[in-house]
Amino acid sequence: MTGTVLIAGALGLVGRAALAEYEAAGWDIIALARRQPEFETRARFLSVDLTDAEACRAALAPLRDIGRIVYGALYEKPDLGRGWLEADQIATNAAMLRNLLDALEPGNPGLRHLSLLQGTKAYGVHLGQMPIPGKESAPRHIHPNFYWAQEDLVRERQARASWSFTIVRPQALIGFALGSSMNLLSAIGCYAAISRELGVPLVWPGAGARYTEATDVRLLARAMFWAAGAEGAANRTFNVTNGDVFLWQDLFPLVARRFGLEMGAPHPMSLAVLMGDKGPVWQRIAVRHGLAPWTLEQLIGGSWQFADFAFARPGQTASILSTIAIRQAGFGDCIDSAVMLDEWLAELQRRRILPA
Repeated sequence: MTGTVLIAGALGLVGRAALAEYEAAGWDIIALARRQPEFETRARFLSVDLTDAEACRAALAPLRDIGRIVYGALYEKPDLGRGWLEADQIATNAAMLRNLLDALEPGNPGLRHLSLLQGTKAYGVHLGQMPIPGKESAPRHIHPNFYWAQEDLVRERQARASWSFTIVRPQALIGFALGSSMNLLSAIGCYAAISRELGVPLVWPGAGARYTEATDVRLLARAMFWAAGAEGAANRTFNVTNGDVFLWQDLFPLVARRFGLEMGAPHPMSLAVLMGDKGPVWQRIAVRHGLAPWTLEQLIGGSWQFADFAFARPGQTASILSTIAIRQAGFGDCIDSAVMLDEWLAELQRRRILPA
């Protein structure tokens, strides 16, 4: 089966992976992004400001034959953690999805599925120790979250529509995107490369021992593609992770080997602070190694803040999700997280995004 899929946020971590998955499957793709892609693709790219209802209608209402939507667009505030709880961040993300659906639904009666992204903040992981494991059947957490505003909108629309939806909840997405607010891969790789350039060992900058999981964006894209065509995934929510559990500090020796570094003594420190003045160091690295012409800011976005959040959470011992539901529904893909991390670092070196 093929058709036309619209991917919102097509150059983000999730959107890029979904684009690659649908392109490989032979689908026609309409991709929404603020900029043009820096890679070759058959997708038709449109620049649309999803916060502007009138602009959405002008750009999207003429589109026809949309069979699926992958919604990966996201608005984050400069102060990442504080923004997660603020009313304007919630309202903006809800309005973006509403504007898209208002523009697309009337002219696309053949729409059959919407993939919607959430995450472990659904279980309150950003507020303190979450219940272990996080289960989709748990009552909605009391904290304010744009997830709930978007989900309520989608459930209300779906009740009178011919399409279904699937909500996916990954943890610690690993993949590549420029300027993402939550790109651990680029943060880890750039931190290691800068450490090597400065002639210092690679230091684990986190604090405590928190067992956790990750989700390869390629695996997430396969899960969303599967869910869009699986009857048992209709109008359901699924946790999606790689399938194993680890400590981030146990993966840092792998990173050190990839960059030819020794491991130094662990030292808790904020990467957002430590890396704040390292733009010139990165430019020096990029020139010497003939890397893609992007600044450190373009590569990392707000991800130093997210790395600090991922690596040091006082009082938390674990963030682990149950993936029983999606396995019982029929999707069982998995990948070793250490293998995944090394594959992705090697791939970014091959693309000359990171130095070899």
